[in-house]
Amino acid sequence: MASSKILIIDDDQDLTSALQTVLESNQYSVSTAASPDEGMEKLNAEKPDLIILDVMMTTWQDGFDMARSLKKDDEFKAIPILMLTGVEDKTGLEFKSEAGDEEWLPVEVFLDKPVDPETFLAEVKKLLS
Repeated sequence: MASSKILIIDDDQDLTSALQTVLESNQYSVSTAASPDEGMEKLNAEKPDLIILDVMMTTWQDGFDMARSLKKDDEFKAIPILMLTGVEDKTGLEFKSEAGDEEWLPVEVFLDKPVDPETFLAEVKKLLS
């Protein structure tokens, strides 16, 4: 059976590397992108089964914008998005309760950084089941 393909879009290379190690040690196929533009290139080329998306990259709202754009695109809207971010820590604003709102935050799961690896893996497994 082929492993699920996961795309991580996050500009924090240390975190991305750690997440990739955790996922690959659990038999997932992982690719990474450091920006929304690079993420779109990889989405088009690789068609992942799951997207792990940061919020704050080039701008503070990149991940929000990208999630909304993907969920309006017929080609990508069925791919679940796990948003993993430190936005609450940086801004003081809580967004977790908005997860799933089709207009504002159309993601399936919203987790705060830093994340416990077991919690992270449990959410990934749920989204891919």
